[in-house]
Amino acid sequence: MRKIESPARDTRTQPGIEEEIGFDSLSDCTLCPRECHADRVHGSLGYCQTGTGYYIASICEHTGEEPILCREHGICNVFFSHCNMQCIYCQNYQISRNQGKNLSQQFTFDEVVDRIERILDRGVSIVGFVSPSHVIPQMRAIIARLEEHHRHPAYVMNTNAYDRVKMLASLEGVIDVYLPDLKYMDGNLAGSYSDTPDYPRVAADALMEMFRQKGAKIVLSQDGLIRSGLIVRHLVLPGQVENSKQCLQFVAEELSPGVHVSLMSQYHPTPQVASHPELGRSLHPEEYEEVLAEMDRLGLYRGWVQEMESPTVYLPDFSRRYPFQSS
Repeated sequence: MRKIESPARDTRTQPGIEEEIGFDSLSDCTLCPRECHADRVHGSLGYCQTGTGYYIASICEHTGEEPILCREHGICNVFFSHCNMQCIYCQNYQISRNQGKNLSQQFTFDEVVDRIERILDRGVSIVGFVSPSHVIPQMRAIIARLEEHHRHPAYVMNTNAYDRVKMLASLEGVIDVYLPDLKYMDGNLAGSYSDTPDYPRVAADALMEMFRQKGAKIVLSQDGLIRSGLIVRHLVLPGQVENSKQCLQFVAEELSPGVHVSLMSQYHPTPQVASHPELGRSLHPEEYEEVLAEMDRLGLYRGWVQEMESPTVYLPDFSRRYPFQSS
């Protein structure tokens, strides 16, 4: 894998798929809530600093997800580089930064599909697209080609929830599983930590659209893996228990207490925030317990919680071929 600091010439898909998926929309990009109107086709890259090609940090089998996403064979995760948010504490900072060094590689369309298919051939039945909000046409093109090849995995959109309702509506019938990370219900916190002061409103609208499509019910295959549904993740941040409570309240009161929630304790300070007054430490057990108590109080009865040892388990290193393996 080689480092790139600025996009090279884009490698596009074949004309038929491009026309069907709508790559032309990237000439006046409004994919995400920032609505940059960047002409990504001709080199104006906008906030996400991404063109029309396939800039991907890793295509790998990952077994560290919620049990119904992985089990024995894991999930094939496609980690897109860059992001439409810039969370200062992001554990994927090696690949999500829009400025400076970014561990990424530009693949051809055929290379992406081939790598995914090789993982599917090992018995994996789910394909996850991680941080795809700024590359939805590319994601849809990959899905279309896999379907052309008579591949029918469950497709997971693993998103930060900073998504436009219009784009999510266009994915109805395409995406099988929505896996949003509901980060904030505090706009000041969202602005300070992620450069998205409008995040609470945007994410609320996005999750309501996902819920409209999927509801609270999860459909499983015979081997216990998810085939359709909605799972809302929330990472508890140090010193921000009230924000976490507000996020859970939104799910319970505006969506449904039956929505599956994955409450994560895995926060670990990256080098970028090691000296930050709030984010420069791990989560205290009593903070997580307080949020767990709120989850119970709200009647959120479906989902998963983590052990407090989890911060050392989920740290990726995208300089390795297999980012989530220690060697």
